[in-house]
Amino acid sequence: MDILTLKALHVIGFVAWFTGLYYLGRLFVYHAEAGQKPANERDILQKQYQHMMKRVYKILCNPAMMLTWTFGIAMLALNPSYFKMGWLHIKLTLLVLLLVYHVYSKSMIRKMESGKSTMSDLRLRLYNEVPTWFLAGIVFTVVLGKAELLNYAYLGGGLIVFAALLYFGIRASQGKKAA
Repeated sequence: MDILTLKALHVIGFVAWFTGLYYLGRLFVYHAEAGQKPANERDILQKQYQHMMKRVYKILCNPAMMLTWTFGIAMLALNPSYFKMGWLHIKLTLLVLLLVYHVYSKSMIRKMESGKSTMSDLRLRLYNEVPTWFLAGIVFTVVLGKAELLNYAYLGGGLIVFAALLYFGIRASQGKKAA
């Protein structure tokens, strides 16, 4: 298999992986919001959201994550010279952190199933935006790093500013909802 085919499969994998993570995050929020409904409605909705969360995680997130890693590692095996490039180390660090997020999401599903989840609606909305932060960091790292335009200080500062904008945007939307 040539490098371009592997790259295309890698891109398909990470698009599907992020799609699953975004959807899973929304299901977490919906599950929490269902907890504020009357008992009969809450029980039906939360049971359905728990079912959906397990399916999204098992059928979409896990296979897509495995495809992403498999084809990424295959590209590195075909072109080990990438290991000499600084941007790859940042990308791999972000990917390992994204993998931690992915695995932690499974523990959140278990907590919600057992009724032990203590995350507030706001925290779940923030949690839902974490993949956006990773996506921005990974894309800018790869695109600018390959073009040798990557300034690590600007990347770090930009990601911090981006995270702050996400936070304040969510807080603002929460305020409008209450009004």
